[in-house]
Amino acid sequence: TGLNWFFCSLPAATAAVYKQWIPNTNFETASNWDKGRVPCASDVVHFEKDKVVSVFVRSPHALTDMYLPLNGELVLAAGAGFTAFDGSWDPGCDSGGTVRFADAEHRAWFDPTLWQDVLPSGEPKPSGPIFSVDEERVPCRYDDVVFQPETSFRVNIDSSQPVIHLRSISVMGQELNTPASWAGYLGGPSAPLQFHGNGTLQVTGTGCPDKSGCACGNALDGPRICAALLRASGRQCPEPACQSPLQPLGHCCGVCGATINLDFTPDFDLQKYQDRLVQEWLSQPKYAGVQMAISKVHKAQTFLGILSRSSTPLIQIVLIDDRAGAQAGTAAEQLAADIMENVAQHGEALGISSGKMEVATGGSASGQVGSHPVSRITAGTVMGLLFSLLFLGGILFLYRKGKLR
Repeated sequence: TGLNWFFCSLPAATAAVYKQWIPNTNFETASNWDKGRVPCASDVVHFEKDKVVSVFVRSPHALTDMYLPLNGELVLAAGAGFTAFDGSWDPGCDSGGTVRFADAEHRAWFDPTLWQDVLPSGEPKPSGPIFSVDEERVPCRYDDVVFQPETSFRVNIDSSQPVIHLRSISVMGQELNTPASWAGYLGGPSAPLQFHGNGTLQVTGTGCPDKSGCACGNALDGPRICAALLRASGRQCPEPACQSPLQPLGHCCGVCGATINLDFTPDFDLQKYQDRLVQEWLSQPKYAGVQMAISKVHKAQTFLGILSRSSTPLIQIVLIDDRAGAQAGTAAEQLAADIMENVAQHGEALGISSGKMEVATGGSASGQVGSHPVSRITAGTVMGLLFSLLFLGGILFLYRKGKLR
């Protein structure tokens, strides 16, 4: 069929993900100054003496005076510089005063609001039906990090991870994609002014090696990510329209809609499957307003209700929609049902061994759960066989001990 042809003809490579840091510490950025404007000729510019900062200056400026920090740098573009104000009238600068450079210390690497997905060209990625759970909105271990050309910055890299791994980091238009090139940059004068905190950034130069996808790797910093996100949105999650919201792995707040957890085989290809879902379902008019997040996650295993230290990889699909009130999540629920039906029919060919669905909508009192095992031997059958064998083994043991005749 045309659908099968489309699925088989897609490229196998996992697409590279570029995440760009949004804030900067540029001299010409108005929000970097306490007065909300760039200093003009009759102003006195004041950098706090004990604040470490790197400041990019794009153009020439005349100033009355400037107080510099004890530890910092001014990075001058071609033609940029500072001159003393000669007292002549400046039409855009009526009354002089002290203009202070704002504090950039609080801008944190693990704040999802300070990153945006971009294309390899650096242009913002067009908004579409795909979104990311919160832990994946900050750079993951196989992502490319971009600090915009001709910008300075300062970022706090406090982390609960021993090392923050990345595929590459681009600074001032230069892509650093080997451990050696990154180590060379860290040894230069700018890096200590740009990165601070207890974290360690490490460039690997390698992308995700697994066609079934790679986990983001930010789970240890999940609490840090959620704290930053809630700090930006008023310290509490928005009230969902459904009574029993779902809590997807890697996401900070509960959602209305549906989640699907897929167990997969070595034949599964995450990028191909995502493209298939977008082309075949999310493009349908009835699913306008539905958004999907899909990624590999590691779910902690439980045995007899006890949480174990081991985890199992699975593919998590999160579906949300823009419906309101009692209709909240209903379009996402319908799409999840369609996906589950397709898994039941074609799962083996897609590299999917089983799927489990959970639903929370505005009209439902509690989450509904459904599962579709693809293989004939279900988990229940396996557990039944195990208990039967244990029972028979126990009888044999007692018989041999002479306790049973």
